[in-house]
Amino acid sequence: MTKLFQALFTGIFITFFLDFFVFLGIQLNYIKFHKIDLYYNILFADHQNALIFFPLSFILGFLVIYINNTKLSLIVIATLAALTLSTLLPSIGHSVGTTLLMKKNVSLKDKTHSFHGDIYYDGRRKITFYDYELKKMILLNKKDIKQ
Repeated sequence: MTKLFQALFTGIFITFFLDFFVFLGIQLNYIKFHKIDLYYNILFADHQNALIFFPLSFILGFLVIYINNTKLSLIVIATLAALTLSTLLPSIGHSVGTTLLMKKNVSLKDKTHSFHGDIYYDGRRKITFYDYELKKMILLNKKDIKQ
C-alpha cells in the first residue's frame, strides 16, 4: 500500500513539474506578448485539466516506482521534460498559448454593442478581445456579455 502511495505522489510531483514549465512558457510567450493582465497562478489553476493530469500522474508514478528499468523511466521523463521546456522558446510557447487559449472569429454582444473578432484570453471576470472593427485589443466584462 505504501508503494502505491509513493507511486501516486511521485507521479503527481513529476506532473506538476512538467505542468509548471508548460504554463510558464505560455505566460512568458503568449500572455506577456499580448500584454494580457494575468498572474501566473490564475493561469495555472484555471487551466489544469484533471482528465490529463491524473492519468499522466498515475502512468509516470507507476513507471518510476514499479518498473525496474531506470533507462526507460529516464528516457520517458527526459522526453516529456524536453517537450515541456520547449514552451520556453518564444515561437513554441506562443503557438501552444494560441492553441489552448485563443478563439478566432467570434461574435459577442452586450446590451448596446456587437463585437466581432478574436478572444485572446477568456478570464474569470474579463475577456481580452481583439475587435476587427476597432483594430485594437479591448477588455469586456463577462457579466455584460449576452450568451
